Order: sequence, then structure tokens, then C-alpha cells
Amino acid sequence: MRLGRVKALERINEQSLIERTIDCLSTVSQALLVVTSREQFRLIAAARLKGRLIVDIYPGKGVLGGIYTGLTSADSFYSLVVGCDMPFLNRDLLCYLIEIAPSFDVVVPRIDNMLEPLHAVYSRDCLAPIKELIGKDRLGIAQLFKLVKTRYVDKDEIAKFDPRCLSFFNINTLDDIKKAKDLIEQREQCVTIRKDEF
Repeated sequence: MRLGRVKALERINEQSLIERTIDCLSTVSQALLVVTSREQFRLIAAARLKGRLIVDIYPGKGVLGGIYTGLTSADSFYSLVVGCDMPFLNRDLLCYLIEIAPSFDVVVPRIDNMLEPLHAVYSRDCLAPIKELIGKDRLGIAQLFKLVKTRYVDKDEIAKFDPRCLSFFNINTLDDIKKAKDLIEQREQCVTIRKDEF
């Protein structure tokens, strides 16, 4: 069953999804932007998160609208864009995506031909093509990647940092929340076992 609530505020153990995301991202950059819909703005604002909260300037235009909003509000030329529903972001992988971004407009993971546009780096040079696509109501993000200089990061590269590709596990259902809790418990047990070995 899909979640009928504000996904960003769903809790996994002690933290909401968006708090987990921000905790990870704050180890990569101190300049954090949270793009949200006008409808969810008050609820997200009440959570008193780190970072600047901004309203999507293209409501109803999906991922492209959110990315455009973030890029126009960011101070930097490159922006790391992630969804708030990925509880297992990997700092080393995120840093790698940022590191290889210069000379590209987009750096996006691709796993078994599935793109991960909400775990990617975008340059401000994407603004004009995104605006053009939104104007034509062509909202598929893959359209953007054909218009700009895109660097795809495939599974073998990702595996160096995240062998199980857990970075891309995202929450859509109550069952996903249970799976995420189970994965966290497995990790904690693994750490405990390793400590006990010494």
C-alpha cells in the first residue's frame, strides 16, 4: 500500500526520512536547500530542518520543476540533487559524483538501464533546457539528458562505494519502511559482531 502521508516526515526509528537525508548531505555541504510543494511547506517548515526551505516554482511539473527551482536558488554552479525518500545515502558515492562533475552538465547513476535522476549532480547550464522542456510540457527527465552533456555512472563504478546499491533504495510504501528498518537492524548487528571480535 502506498503512503498517503507526507513522505519526507515518515519516521524510520528516531529520525524522519528528510532528517536522515539532511544529516548525510550536511557532511558533504553546508549549503542545503529543501524544495517542497506549497501544500507541504508548513508541515516541512514545522520540522525546523537545517537548510533553506523553498517552494517549487513549477508545481505539477514533476522532477524537472523541482530541479529547476533548486538550481535557480542555489549559489553554486553545480548542485547535488537527492530525493528525501532515500534512507541509505552513501557519502563517499555522493562525493564521487561531485568530484567527476566538472566538464559535464549532469552526472547521473544508471543501474541496469534505470536512471536515478534524484541522486545526481546538475549544473546551472541545465536551466535553459529544463525551462524549454517544461514550456513544451515534455516532463520526462530522460529528455533533459539528451539535450545536455551527461555523464552516466554505471553499476560497476557505483559498486566501488556501494556494492549493494542501497543508496537507491527508496520509500514508497509501508512495506518499504519495514524493509528499511530491517536493513538498519542488520547493519547494527553487523557492527556489534565486528566489535565483539576484538
